[in-house]
Amino acid sequence: MVGHVVVIGAGVYGAAVAAGLASRGARVTVVEAGAPASGTSGATFSWTNSCGKQPRSYHDLGVAGMVAHQRLAARAPHSDWYHEGGNLEWAADADGVARLRRKVATVAEYGYAVRWLTRAEVLALEPDIDPAAVPADEIAYFPREGWVEPTRLVGHLLATALSRGARLLRDDAVVDLDMGPTAALRLTSGKRVTADAVVNCAGPHATRIAALAGLDLPMRNTLGVLIYTSPVPVSVARVVHAPNVHLRPDGGGRLLLHTHQVDAAARITGGRTRVDQDAVEVVLAAGRDLYPGLRDATVESVRVGERPIPADGLPVLGRVADMPNFHFAVSHSGTTLSVHAGDLVAAEVLGENQDDVLGPFRYERFLPALSAF
Repeated sequence: MVGHVVVIGAGVYGAAVAAGLASRGARVTVVEAGAPASGTSGATFSWTNSCGKQPRSYHDLGVAGMVAHQRLAARAPHSDWYHEGGNLEWAADADGVARLRRKVATVAEYGYAVRWLTRAEVLALEPDIDPAAVPADEIAYFPREGWVEPTRLVGHLLATALSRGARLLRDDAVVDLDMGPTAALRLTSGKRVTADAVVNCAGPHATRIAALAGLDLPMRNTLGVLIYTSPVPVSVARVVHAPNVHLRPDGGGRLLLHTHQVDAAARITGGRTRVDQDAVEVVLAAGRDLYPGLRDATVESVRVGERPIPADGLPVLGRVADMPNFHFAVSHSGTTLSVHAGDLVAAEVLGENQDDVLGPFRYERFLPALSAF
């Protein structure tokens, strides 16, 4: 019988697991090395989608994650952190068009909502886009996708857990972990916490927590650079993936910009992360080319998040077979998956078998080939 559970990490996964546990009557302690949502969850594009996830089990998990966001937003008061405006995507060259066609064909076969739009149809949705920046046709539209304000989501989920008796220990990292029949954790402050079960929701630091438990979790984390503009009077209603810039609204008239190329402009030197300013200006210029109304926009802030990516790109979720009181909730695309997958993990911690859904995402898949990563 599981009575007390320690959740390590207070990002979207940790908050979702804690809410699921507390809602089921468990005694929960959330341990966070910094402030809630101060890590990856506070520096993410937070696009809710399943338009490129493979294999099928991962795609289906993403779709269920999107549905979970819709349901949570429908029942939670003041849930305007969730925005389901859809996603537009197009390509600039023949190779890119071919890849987009394959993606659309695959998800359409799965029954995922997608359709092709013309330039005129895109301009009806996004009237402030420069028509010259959009192709005449073959623009993919995924109408059920959207984005989340992740910090507000974390706040809601943690408030749900705390209102049901959970405890939050913040600014206090786990420095030692003994996974006996009763788990014993030691924190930076010197506090000692015991628990019947532990859930590793430490995001990019999940490998370190796993190692404290005697487990080898292979990860290939990457840095992601996000550019936040000043408020501008430009109508942007959805996620847009154009060839030279990805963007979405970010509240208060601000926009959030990103490209895969700008990620390479982040450097960690002497423990501090810096981003090349010229690379930031290139992204802002691409945003202005797409939305001319951005000509007066300035860069209000640049954030760098470390994306937690397990070595094979798939989530690591649920119990460890040889250590049944230790559980994982770690993945890329955490915003999409967190509400649904976090609740599944919480259910499994408390004894509900989730093999049908979590089976493809078990930690054990790495064991025969750890040396390959």
